[in-house]
Parts: sequence; structure tokens; C-alpha cells
Amino acid sequence: MALALTTDLGKFVAGVRYRDIPKEAFTTIHMAFADTIGCGIAGGGDPAPQLLATMLSPAGGEAAILGTDRRTTARDAAWINGTAMHALDYDDVAQRGGHPSAVLVPAILAEAEALGASGEQMMLAYAAGFEVLAELARRDADSHHDKGWHPTSVFGAMSAAAACASLRKLDARKAAMAIGIAASQSSGLVSNFGSMTKPFHAGLAAHAGIVSARLAALGFTSAPDAVEHEPGLLTAVSPTGRMDLDSPLRAGVEWQICGSNRIGIKKYPACYCVHRSLDGVLDLLQKTPVAPDDVKHVSVSYSPRNVTILRNHHPQTGLEAKFSIEFAIAAALLVQRAGLAELSDRFVQRADVQALMKRVTATADTRLHPTRPGYSVCDQVVIELRDGRTLDTGPISQIRGDADAPLKPEQLWAKFEDCLRVGPPWLSARPLFDALMTLQQVPQARDLVELLTPAAARPRPSAVKKTG
Repeated sequence: MALALTTDLGKFVAGVRYRDIPKEAFTTIHMAFADTIGCGIAGGGDPAPQLLATMLSPAGGEAAILGTDRRTTARDAAWINGTAMHALDYDDVAQRGGHPSAVLVPAILAEAEALGASGEQMMLAYAAGFEVLAELARRDADSHHDKGWHPTSVFGAMSAAAACASLRKLDARKAAMAIGIAASQSSGLVSNFGSMTKPFHAGLAAHAGIVSARLAALGFTSAPDAVEHEPGLLTAVSPTGRMDLDSPLRAGVEWQICGSNRIGIKKYPACYCVHRSLDGVLDLLQKTPVAPDDVKHVSVSYSPRNVTILRNHHPQTGLEAKFSIEFAIAAALLVQRAGLAELSDRFVQRADVQALMKRVTATADTRLHPTRPGYSVCDQVVIELRDGRTLDTGPISQIRGDADAPLKPEQLWAKFEDCLRVGPPWLSARPLFDALMTLQQVPQARDLVELLTPAAARPRPSAVKKTG
């Protein structure tokens, strides 16, 4: 008998409770909210969310646009905030599923504010949504990027629908309908990486999640097998048709949020595909400083998929440079970092940056990693100097900030504080960070939002109260 995946996911979402979340998942959920909201504040001034907000014309409503005095509908707030959270490409990643939190956090925050949901309910919604995303993404043997799909939005719409169904306490049938409705809103093309449309993917998926759960709550229907049917979602997006439509549901049994698919926190505001090589070069330069003018040529090897994704070989803007290994290596050689300041149009267009990028060549290493889809066994960077010497990073197999090499609490705080410096001056980083890192103690989402909006925009006077 074929697996009733859509129905079973609905049963999971309707049946899972806060007490079921493994305690080891709490830290992951706290980090996800803190890191994603920090990235959203830093990304709020980016043209992508700004232009989207201009088009949507917020005129008051049930949810806040973070870091501003504006309010709008929950679905539009999730759309705008999600786009901001992914605008800098600084938000977290999962081995499968792309950027889960840039979809889940804006959808949950906006809908929780509209509903008056508690911090515990928000954490439950995140856990439910993450498990749905992991369940769907794991069922294909191949990387969806290889077929041109962006998993963040392909699976993100359904995960956000599951999270919002959890917040709305939908029964199993309606939760399954919400997932099915969202399946028809799955989208996102790799070809749009390096443009404003990539962060738009995350915002659109968050928006779809709220719309889908609200429609399902009203009785709107979808096919009960929208995900697993022969011409359904999983088949439609599969690169080669090697899907698993038979194995039993793992969601809520083998918690992926604590397992191999748990999130990694980014150290650099650029595509995750550059991080291994960038870590290796920065480590190498710390041991052996190199003057940029002494560099004759740099060779970088990494996976064929990453070669496809890092398509911008001659970037002219900060947005394009996020998807350029040539830029990442040039920035490392010139200033020994690749942070928010370097991912700017002005820095990218510097003559020395442009000249050094021309000396970087990338090649594909076809020895694929057995457990990390889309990656080679290792990255490697070789720097040839004009005096005949060669510097070699050796094989680079780990990414700092990844689930297997997580950032330390003080590093997460430093990133959050740095992100909030880009935001409006009235934001106070420490109280907000502390509230997010103890989210289950927040009485209502509205109390949390008060720390993210100026006093004039707050719907009622209150403050986040610490309990327990």
C-alpha cells in the first residue's frame, strides 16, 4: 500500500505537542529565531524588501514589519519580513531544505502576533514546520538544486503551512489540506540566485504558509495526496525520479531538527557554497600572510552543483558577489574577511577587487560527499605566488557554523549584535537577544514584537516578562 504522506503529515502536525519536542531541540529553535530576526533587521534596508513593501503599500493591520513603525496584514508582514530575513543571504541553512528559518520565522511571528500565541506555541510551530520540511526534502536521493529548484521555497511553503496550521490548532484533515494547498504554491528557481528574487522566494513561501493555513481553516480543500500522488509535488520537482514514496514517516519519531539535517548558522553573508573554501583560505592566510600583489593565480575546487550555483564570475554588485567564489577569495586575500561591509557595491567595484578576481579559477571536483548532498568530499584552494611558491589549504571538509561545528554562544551573540547595528538606533540588542534565546518564556508574540518596533507602532503598552 502506498504511503499516505500528505495525510500522515497532517496527522503529525495536528497531534504533536510542545512537550513532545526533544529538549536538545530547544537550543536550535532559540538560535533559529535569534539569528533569523537579526538577519532580518540587517536586511530590512535592502532594496528587495523595501521595493516589496512599496508595492504592497502597508496601511496598518494585525502584524508588524520588523524594525519599522509600519503594520500590515499577517500574510504581507510575513512576505516582507521573510524577504528581509533572506536578503543578505546571512540566515541559517540545512543540509536539505535550503534556508528553513527565513521561511518559518516570519510566518510564525506574523501569525502568532495576529493570534496572540505564546512563545511555547511559536516553538511548537517551528518544530512542526521544520519536521515537515525535513520529511519532504529527505525523500529524494538527488539535490533539487541540480534541477534548478530552490528548496527554500519549494518545501518552505509547505513547512510554513504546517507551522501556521499548528498555531491555528487545525485538526488532522485541515492541516493536511493546508499542506496540499501550499504544495501548489511551491516555487523558486536557482537561475534567480544573485538577484532580488532569491530572497523573495523565502518571503513568498512564508506568505503562502499563512494563506494556506487560513484557507484550510475556512474549509478550502486540496487533494489529500497532493504531495505523494504520481504527478504530485515530489515527482514534479525530482531531478531524476529517485524519490522515496514508501518509507514510513519519520516526523515526530526521528526528530530531524536534532539529527543530520539540523541547521547551520552562517559566518559570512554569502551563499553557503563559498563557506568551506573561504574558511580554508582565511585559516591559511592567518598562518602565512600574503600580499595581494604577490598572488599570481588561485585555483579552487568544489562540487559540480556548487560550480553551477556560484555562477557570477565577474560580479559588479554586492548581491551578485554573494554567489561568486572569485569574489570570496579576492576579499579574503585583500582584507582577510568577507562580512557585511565587503558585500557592498562599493567594495565589489574596487579596482583591486576586480583585478584579483580575474586571477581566480574554479574547477569541479566530482568526488561527491556521501552524506552532504550537493557537496564534494572536500573543497581545496591552491594559491600560486609570483616568486614560485605554492600555498595549499589542503582538503577542507568542514564548515564553521555548521551543525557539526556550531558557533559558540558568544559568536552567535556577536553576529546578532553586528546585525542590529545596521538597524534603527532605537533597537536594543541585548534584551531582544535574551528574549529570543528564552522564547518559551515569552507570554505572547506581541510582547516580543514590542522589542522589534518603536513605541509609536505598538498596539498596546506592555513588556516582555521573564517567567520561571
